[in-house]
Amino acid sequence: MKTAIIIGAGPAGLTAAYYLLKETDIKPVIIEKDNVVGGLSRTVNFEGNRMDIGGHRFFTKNDEVAALWEKLLPPQGALALDDKLLGRHVELVQGGADPEQCDAVFLNRKRISRIFYLRHFFAYPVSLGWETIRNLGLSRMAGICFSYLQAVLKKRQENNLEDFMINRFGRRLYEIFFEKYTEKVWGRHPRDIGADWGSQRIKGVSISKVLSDFLQRALRIKRQESEASLIEKFRYPKYGPGQLWEKMCDEVMAMGGEIRMGCEAVELLPGTSGDLAGVVYECGNGRERLDADYVISSMPISQLLHTLLGSGVPDEVQAIGDKLPYRDFMTAGLLVDRLEIDNQTHHKTLGNIVPDCWIYIQEPDVKLGRLQVFNNWSPYLVESPESKVWLGLEYFCQQGDEMWQMQDADFLAFAAGELEKIGIIRHNCVEKGCVVRMEKAYPAYFGSYKDFGKVREYLDTIPNLYCIGRNGQHRYNNMDHSMLTAIEAVRVIKSGSQDKRALWQVNTEENYHEVRQKG
Repeated sequence: MKTAIIIGAGPAGLTAAYYLLKETDIKPVIIEKDNVVGGLSRTVNFEGNRMDIGGHRFFTKNDEVAALWEKLLPPQGALALDDKLLGRHVELVQGGADPEQCDAVFLNRKRISRIFYLRHFFAYPVSLGWETIRNLGLSRMAGICFSYLQAVLKKRQENNLEDFMINRFGRRLYEIFFEKYTEKVWGRHPRDIGADWGSQRIKGVSISKVLSDFLQRALRIKRQESEASLIEKFRYPKYGPGQLWEKMCDEVMAMGGEIRMGCEAVELLPGTSGDLAGVVYECGNGRERLDADYVISSMPISQLLHTLLGSGVPDEVQAIGDKLPYRDFMTAGLLVDRLEIDNQTHHKTLGNIVPDCWIYIQEPDVKLGRLQVFNNWSPYLVESPESKVWLGLEYFCQQGDEMWQMQDADFLAFAAGELEKIGIIRHNCVEKGCVVRMEKAYPAYFGSYKDFGKVREYLDTIPNLYCIGRNGQHRYNNMDHSMLTAIEAVRVIKSGSQDKRALWQVNTEENYHEVRQKG
């Protein structure tokens, strides 16, 4: 029997193992350096309160991925705790699972996210509703309209993300809602980030669409059926995203796959004809070698190249890989008894807290990037959802910087102080908390990334190496895209083809990642 060594037990690695077992007679062996599966999509359990690291909506435009998700976790067939207590209407599936009676279930949740700026809430994506106009004021609105007209009349060549955004929103709206927040998230000014980031993440959203939407609603004009809009609902595992990956892990092992936890791949051994012969990994008992017919890698490209040193990586390729940029990520989980901001929406919530799943914090006087309200993702993430609010404060940083090196207690105090500063919680209201650090959470599109094509070209010369997933391709993939890279890798292996283009073409369509087409 042939063996495939899979590096990483995140969405991509687990999916590759699952499909190898379903569609081939190749045995997968996963090597995972952590002691938990799911990668960035894991669920962290802190004293009965669960955290979703980064926030993961289960939404896909791919029918195959959707069917697999539903096979692993059945849809919701009865009201969840909060739906029941609040009398909320929820679309249920006849014969689906009852979340009050069983754990294996996909909840049907409403998508609500907003921007917090000037100590006010704004719609996300930006829309020109009366609330936005009132919060910004007439002088800002006049500046937004004037600068947009300038952008329409004189388009910029799109050399970077700043050009991309100004062409679609005008300079003033870009400066208000995008410039500083982008710098907060990526640690770089938008002019130093490639325009292709915008084409992947925010194409299809522009001020022209915002104005069109506003006028149609103001004049009560029926919207066109072909119009694209952000999804309004999404599926979500009862206990967070890690629940699904834990289920897939169980399936992989039940079918005969292996998963070696707490082990890190340190060397990919060259074969005799330009291929790879095996993997050396490090674990608690020292180093071990596994022979491999195929190697499927979801590890960061910068690390992958160092494991290939015995294969004669060209100096130029190694230099590009060493400088590939990443953004690291820290989350402070804070448990409080209430919030100081009121729910002024029509959405009913337990404790009448704000209804948002997460809030984009665009206040320039704090470093906080996003605020998750875990109660609204699933009431089952919170030990006492009727009386406590479980928050996730998300910070973008670099490994080794001042924030990253803070002691946990100091970081929790810092995070709580920022929430207090912008009026979301009161002083000394935090009952307990925890800190989660995630390295290389976001592959970035600046620096040596402009030469990434040379790295890909080299990696594709190794016939039995397949790069999958977010970090494995240095691409800002969502979960479904990461899964699709794994599915394509298995099908290339199955076909015997040496053409790996299908792996790299996943998520290259220039559509917003959470847009659906009506009609």
